[in-house]
Amino acid sequence: MGVGCIIISRVIKRRSKKVGLPPGTVVYVGEKKSGEVKIRIIDYNDTHFEEKDVKEVEECFPFKDKPTVTWINIDGVHRVDVVEKIGKHFDLHPLALEDIVNTGQRPKMEDFLDYIFIVLRMLYYDEKASKTKAEQLSLVLGPSWVITFQENEGDVFDSIRERVRSDKGRIRKMGADYLVYALIDAVVDNYFMILEKIGENIEEIEDELVTNPSPETLQTIHNLKRQMIFLRKSVWPLREVISRLERWESQLINKSTDIYLRDVYDHTIQVIDAIETFRDMLSGMLDIYLSSVSNRMNEVMKVLTIIATIFIPLTLVAGLYGMNFKYMPELEWHWGYPSVLVFMFIIGVVMVVYFRRKRWL
Repeated sequence: MGVGCIIISRVIKRRSKKVGLPPGTVVYVGEKKSGEVKIRIIDYNDTHFEEKDVKEVEECFPFKDKPTVTWINIDGVHRVDVVEKIGKHFDLHPLALEDIVNTGQRPKMEDFLDYIFIVLRMLYYDEKASKTKAEQLSLVLGPSWVITFQENEGDVFDSIRERVRSDKGRIRKMGADYLVYALIDAVVDNYFMILEKIGENIEEIEDELVTNPSPETLQTIHNLKRQMIFLRKSVWPLREVISRLERWESQLINKSTDIYLRDVYDHTIQVIDAIETFRDMLSGMLDIYLSSVSNRMNEVMKVLTIIATIFIPLTLVAGLYGMNFKYMPELEWHWGYPSVLVFMFIIGVVMVVYFRRKRWL
């Protein structure tokens, strides 16, 4: 069974947990996890900053109606009770909660009037395994708050946290919609880093194809092609998500943020173009590999054919004098044996010279 079939089988098996349940039923669908959920709150405006980790989800509730911008980050969606408590207090729709804990969602955006719900894929590059990994990131944009749900601890938002802490740029002077833009922008920028790593791998494979293609090279090409398919599925729908955010008439998104969303949209288009370029390159490299292997086989066959061709007349001469008939005048010659060897040598040299003039060698 191929890798793609295995992944599809796992997805179907996980989704089978929800068969027969009514819409909006909050059931975790994803990798089995254990451990506590980590919650971090960042509350700020242009003159105020507060950051703290909380252990109880109820500690997030007072920030709902504060005039400052509040970012609530939740690492771990396997604890359905935590997600439901957050959803109940912030009036999140059951279908949105269902999508949060269903970690196989396609990137999308839903407007629930009082808040906007966004799902996208946050990607990482595993240096040791030389492959791309992903987790689902769910964002909820409210009037003055943003809630992010992540599958695992660790993300690509450290630079944003540092900008908020040190009051760099305009993030502390803008609203919650700008924070959502910054988070999406960080995710998209990380796509470029992953593509850079993949581009380096492609360059190495190109050198191998020219010098010494091997079955391992073919396997690497297939792995990279699967990564390109995986990246395309993660990034392509995001283009429509950002486009809808930019064009959406919502009181939660200020007009001043539209220009930044257009910038992220342009970056997304660049990522998609790079992915398509890499896919075409890998398809071409597969053809080059097959051609290289075929050319190497042709070279080997050519050498073997030339050797066999040279030895055909020599074998004829040797076979002729190996018949040992009684009446063969050459058998009695004193210089017969060395003469035949010289004659065979001359035949070989003449044939090699002829092959070189014909550029067969």
